Amino acid sequence: MCDTHHIPDGPQLGASRRSLLVGAGLAGAAVAGLTAMTATPAEAADAADAKRGAWRPDTDDSRFTLVVMPDTQYLFDGESLHPAPVEASFRYLLDHAEDENIVFMSHLGDLTQNGQAAEFAAIGDAFRILDRRGVPYSVVAGNHDIASSTDDQRGSTPYLDAFGPARFRDAPSFGGASPDGYNTYHLFRAAGLQWLVLALDWRPSAAGIAWAKGVIAAHPQAPVILTTHEVVYADEYGDEAQLSDHGQALWDELIDGSDQIFLTLNGHYWPPARTTRKNAAGNDTHLHITNYQNRYYGGAAMIRLYRFDLARGTIDVETISPWILGKAAKGLNELEREEIELTGPQDRFSVEIDFGQRFAGFAPVAPRPARPAARMLIPGTAAYWRFDASHDTDRVVDLTGHGNDLSRITVPGTADSALAWSDEHHPDQPGHASLYFGGDKSPLRGAYLRTADNAPLNSATFRSGYTVEAFFKLPADWDSDRNAWAALLSRWGLSGEAGKTGGDPDEPIVTLSLSGDRELQWCVYPLNLDTSVTNWGHELPLGVWWHAAVVNDGRHTTLYVDGCPVARNPSTRAVGLTALGLPWLLGGYEYGGKIDQILHGWIGDVRIAERALKPGEFMISR
Repeated sequence: MCDTHHIPDGPQLGASRRSLLVGAGLAGAAVAGLTAMTATPAEAADAADAKRGAWRPDTDDSRFTLVVMPDTQYLFDGESLHPAPVEASFRYLLDHAEDENIVFMSHLGDLTQNGQAAEFAAIGDAFRILDRRGVPYSVVAGNHDIASSTDDQRGSTPYLDAFGPARFRDAPSFGGASPDGYNTYHLFRAAGLQWLVLALDWRPSAAGIAWAKGVIAAHPQAPVILTTHEVVYADEYGDEAQLSDHGQALWDELIDGSDQIFLTLNGHYWPPARTTRKNAAGNDTHLHITNYQNRYYGGAAMIRLYRFDLARGTIDVETISPWILGKAAKGLNELEREEIELTGPQDRFSVEIDFGQRFAGFAPVAPRPARPAARMLIPGTAAYWRFDASHDTDRVVDLTGHGNDLSRITVPGTADSALAWSDEHHPDQPGHASLYFGGDKSPLRGAYLRTADNAPLNSATFRSGYTVEAFFKLPADWDSDRNAWAALLSRWGLSGEAGKTGGDPDEPIVTLSLSGDRELQWCVYPLNLDTSVTNWGHELPLGVWWHAAVVNDGRHTTLYVDGCPVARNPSTRAVGLTALGLPWLLGGYEYGGKIDQILHGWIGDVRIAERALKPGEFMISR
């Protein structure tokens, strides 16, 4: 409990429908086991935890969870010792380690009310649940765990005896401690990165701050999460958090000048709140307070789940009480129903972070180096075009050596800049360059590329299967009225000319195009059908590089976007591609016997293979 109370504006509303569903889902075998486990003797608990095996989160998955537990002091208050809620929270971590990909747990201080040895013995025993499984965690001293008027030079205390460096000595995540033992740092791997948790004392001294700076400097590429008992507070529920006097000093002395610190977590005050401040480097630092000791059952050992998703650029935050969830099967009292899960805007929320941009100043993502063209010439490659070896836009050589070279065709009245070499490229593209097509159809302007009249690709029918791949990007000024239905890749020749009577006689026999809603469309007239077969992608944002792959196994065709299959893939049996012995076009779309549209955007590497490739064989590694 803090020395100056900040009273919230009353309890939150009862559990939402989602909460009830979550509760119902957890009231099954897993939670029944959790409840029973809490009541078993210590020996049985030891044996049960040992059967779970070692703690092994997926350290490469872009989605992972950090668990936060705030003040538990009212559960360990003199002779009033209630470890069950804390144990339930810890067993929730064990039960959901895999599906949540939990990588770390941080306690934010005020573990106990009076800092007595017996209180620490009780909560220390509860933490053994994590110790037995090797779950990485950190703790910090709060003002109730030690003499609040002292800093980290206070010397020996029951807190240090229970949760000092000796406790973590054998933990793989433990990085080290300040000489006084009250400040520690911990390392874990997630999303392929090393992350650092800096766990600071209630009142770090000048020596403690210097130590913290040294730890950060020794790990110059690690994103840092700072945990301590006090940084920010709010006067009322729903208010934006603000720095306390001590928080301001910590900001000035450490956080502001340490760009690696992107998130701070503290307890001490209530109600929960958050804010974002720009640091000296001009980047966002997110500062969060979470504390529920003022609520039913001393907060019931509520935990925060910080679900990181680097692919989405989001941290989704949820607040629950596993202890109450575990009791749901037996029925809840009125207050427990309100506390099972908190759904207010300061308890369940999402934080948007462009992690790549935010960490670029200290942990830039190394771009994937260009891959040799020869490595892309896998068995069955019929044609491969890339643009990094030459800036020539008049002729692009087919790197297979099969003679499917491309030549430039310019619409009269078009500026030379309408087809230009560019060093822009998809981050996972083998060749680090592209061609920019400045197409427009109001009026028709632009330039495209086409194979020669005698190119072997022109007559290929791919009866046994095929794969067509291309990297591309649409610019921010792409307009559906002026740029829709332009093709990345198409085949000259109309369905009517091919004798196909089941579709539009004026449309091309093969095209990979973009609709007015920026959906990929693979529309072809197969050898075995009189009509067309179409695969559809989804709406693609502008200004983003994409990889498209169309794969036919001799019967069915699947469209992939960035290596992921789309939903609208037809089940129609489609054999091969109709051919009229006419050229292929890159960036151009024929309709009614003439060029109707030219692409507005970039095209990177393009590859056509005479067999069905698996996603792991695509030019993109995702």
